[in-house]
Amino acid sequence: MKYQEYGPKQKDVILLLHGGGLSWWNYRAVAELLQEEYHVILPILDGHAGSDRPFTTIEENASEIISFIDEHLNGKVLLIGGLSLGGQILLEILAQRKDICSYALVESAAVLPSRLTHALIAPAFGSSYGLIKNKSFARLQFRSLHIKPELFEAYYRDTCQIQKQDMIAFLQANTSYTLKSAFQESSARIHVYFGAKETKTIRRSAEAICKARPACALHPLPGLKHGEFSINHADQYADAIRQIIRDS
Repeated sequence: MKYQEYGPKQKDVILLLHGGGLSWWNYRAVAELLQEEYHVILPILDGHAGSDRPFTTIEENASEIISFIDEHLNGKVLLIGGLSLGGQILLEILAQRKDICSYALVESAAVLPSRLTHALIAPAFGSSYGLIKNKSFARLQFRSLHIKPELFEAYYRDTCQIQKQDMIAFLQANTSYTLKSAFQESSARIHVYFGAKETKTIRRSAEAICKARPACALHPLPGLKHGEFSINHADQYADAIRQIIRDS
């Protein structure tokens, strides 16, 4: 697994897992804000630009990250955060290893599968994949994601490097993931965030996560769309991490 690191290695560790189709720069601004207080690690998920292996499953990504924590971080970290696909991988990590972290910040993770969307992904991307290298098309796609403009070049560069089979694989995984029953046994203090302007699926998923483990805290984000919290409001996201840890 490849990753970017910020801050002194002797500090408590925070891992942040980027969204599907993005990369470590999803959290670059957050890491820069936290690097004097924590050792921040930004893994590159499988199948994404800069990764060292193709995407297989959410479950396999979770196992790889657990192995990384075991091998390099003494088996436990202070906090893990994740957006969308990264949030699903975080939920899977919590299911596979109940004591892997003290705190978890889940942002906009879907746990209610959509059979129709899943079925349409392969034919849709099979016919339109070539357009991702068209910069005009990429700008339209980028605007639809509501990501701050200064990240376009990083988005375009890295999207062009994602192989078609990887893009189809992680999008299909994203639309079919379900929460495992073992998630209920996690010892982490879990905080679930979602934008008030997100889809009904994301809102209902956030509620389902907290229903599965009632001790978790649910945080609606007024006025925000999918991914805007960590990507566009790094200062607020960093403050949320500080607050979660401080209130323990």
